Amino acid sequence: MRELAISIYLMGFKALFTIFKLFPLKKKVTFLISFSDNPLYIYEALKKKASNRDVVFLCQQRCFETFKATGESTYLVESKNLLHSIIGIYHLATSKQIVVDNYYGFLAVTKFKEGVTCTQIWHAAGAIKQFGAEDPTNVHRTSEAISRFKAVYDRFDQIVIGSDFMGEIFKQAFLKEDDALMKIGVPRTDFFFNEALHAQIKDAFYQEKPELKGKKIILYAPTFRKEDTSGSIPLDFQKLYASFKEDYVLFIRMHPSIELKMAVTTEYHDFIFDYSQHPSINDLLVMTDVLITDYSSIPMEFSILQRQMIFFAYDLEAYKKSNGLWEVYETSVPGLIAKNTDEIINAVLHGGVDRQEIAAYSDKWVKYCDGNASMRFVEEVLTVN
Repeated sequence: MRELAISIYLMGFKALFTIFKLFPLKKKVTFLISFSDNPLYIYEALKKKASNRDVVFLCQQRCFETFKATGESTYLVESKNLLHSIIGIYHLATSKQIVVDNYYGFLAVTKFKEGVTCTQIWHAAGAIKQFGAEDPTNVHRTSEAISRFKAVYDRFDQIVIGSDFMGEIFKQAFLKEDDALMKIGVPRTDFFFNEALHAQIKDAFYQEKPELKGKKIILYAPTFRKEDTSGSIPLDFQKLYASFKEDYVLFIRMHPSIELKMAVTTEYHDFIFDYSQHPSINDLLVMTDVLITDYSSIPMEFSILQRQMIFFAYDLEAYKKSNGLWEVYETSVPGLIAKNTDEIINAVLHGGVDRQEIAAYSDKWVKYCDGNASMRFVEEVLTVN
């Protein structure tokens, strides 16, 4: 039934797309996006370049308001808003340049006109878990679904990469060759090289929360677990509070798809702060002294700042089986691995920072990121055609 529903939806999408392809192509760029950072950095660079080309944003709900605020044409995608959906199909069929940051199933039926370029910018600087053609859950998919996935990958003419290692991952995930890779860096990483902006963020933060000045900040930012959406955290907060309350505070940043469902921010109101709804994780990373995460891509970008990282992989074996990993996790992360609260406490207090290890990790994932990736994207992708 699910495949039937998808087929009917794609038939309608294809019919409208075919009709709109009768209209002439326009010198405009249409962004098809799920997350805000990469597209926003590209857009800001495009404005600095004083480009006269039109810009259209087709957004998922989570970033719709962000791009609507730019004043550009902005529409919801993959929503129940029928008018927005139809207008979005029109723009996809009539734009010379398409920029996407995720997998979108409907691209399977969008055979673009000659002269159209579709660029995949992805939404993360790196990847620990497998995706695309290497996703281990593909073994449970129908042959129709696998064919649809491959048709979507075929739409990607070029893929932006931050390193050669990530390029190899994209080649496997999207069934591509070397000539599809653009070694220009990940636009969103430009932020981590902007020290003046970092200073402004810190000043604004301590004006709002002067009581935290002098405290070191631990940020816990777990990844999404499709098998666990409870919003619970397997940490002993009483132990953390007893060990760190004098010198540290703990920020929690849940994945956008997960809501924190614990009362810890009330019980430990002077120690634990829930920043899950904060609009920018980058702002939090600038403030962070110690990052605790697990299978997220956040460490790839955070490595640019050369600060301590701890990997709370309490469910590593189960995660390997359900998600699949690109590498041997135990030997590929630039920090101590902790399985429980006691090990986290020990890692924070005695783990330290191996700058050589972090530098090697940074080179592995964000080699081509130097603070100018957004402008390179504009000059090498958007100012052609």
